[in-house]
Amino acid sequence: MDSIERAASVTRGLLSIFVLLLVLDKPSGAQETERKTNILESLALCNGIDRSSPEIQIDGCTAIINLGQHSTAAAIAYNNRGDAYAKKGDYDRAIIDFDQSIKLNPTNAKPYNNRGVAYFKKGGYILAIESLDQAVKLFPQYTKAFLNRAEIHQKYRHHDLAAKDYDAAIRLDPALNVGWSGRCWVRVVIGQLQAAMEDCNKALQLEPSDAAALEWRALAHFKMGQLEAAIDDYSFALKLDPTLARAFYGRALAKFKKGDSVGGTADMTAAKDLQAAIADEFDQVGLQ
Repeated sequence: MDSIERAASVTRGLLSIFVLLLVLDKPSGAQETERKTNILESLALCNGIDRSSPEIQIDGCTAIINLGQHSTAAAIAYNNRGDAYAKKGDYDRAIIDFDQSIKLNPTNAKPYNNRGVAYFKKGGYILAIESLDQAVKLFPQYTKAFLNRAEIHQKYRHHDLAAKDYDAAIRLDPALNVGWSGRCWVRVVIGQLQAAMEDCNKALQLEPSDAAALEWRALAHFKMGQLEAAIDDYSFALKLDPTLARAFYGRALAKFKKGDSVGGTADMTAAKDLQAAIADEFDQVGLQ
């Protein structure tokens, strides 16, 4: 759990106390007891106690919002409901809720981060980066926001900016393998192959089943001319996840380069069956 998640956990606890105090100052009676129970149940659902369906969290948060009695509680509920809408893929409604959360509590970094991810999912690069910029400005230790911003920069081929954000994430949480794995990929792309190898090795020390780190290390091996090592890493990645089109494609290139046209053709076919436009991803790193 990173520091922003710990802060969120404390916030949820305070929200629970607030609602409990809110309902306990009412007259006693069977109907009032039922009302208190319903509010506390809604609070638990809004906080994500039941992850079986986003609709359950949406309903819980809506009940808290409809109380209309405290802006702090409503701000958290709007953020949580926006997160649930995002899980459904309804990014427009998610952004509306994140906007409302920010309006009620503009000092909370979390809805800025969440809104940035929602904008990114919609294809909005500038708005996504602006939201994430604000998130890390408000909370400079927000590891997840740095990782999200790095991913967006990476997607739009702003590799120097992505590397800086991965640097920040690694400084904040050096035990988080996705930071090392992400920076490995960026370094492969920009040609810092030995440094990339070191990053991927670190990621795999932290999480040996990180298929992405294996893919990126395989690509570094390939670009360094270490074809057997590349094939080994791609093969291991495919054992972990047989649906990795990039691993099939990269292994195909390595096999072709070794003169194994039969094996290369089989892997190339598998890659394109999984992802027809897989060649476009390798074009980003100068390989086709």
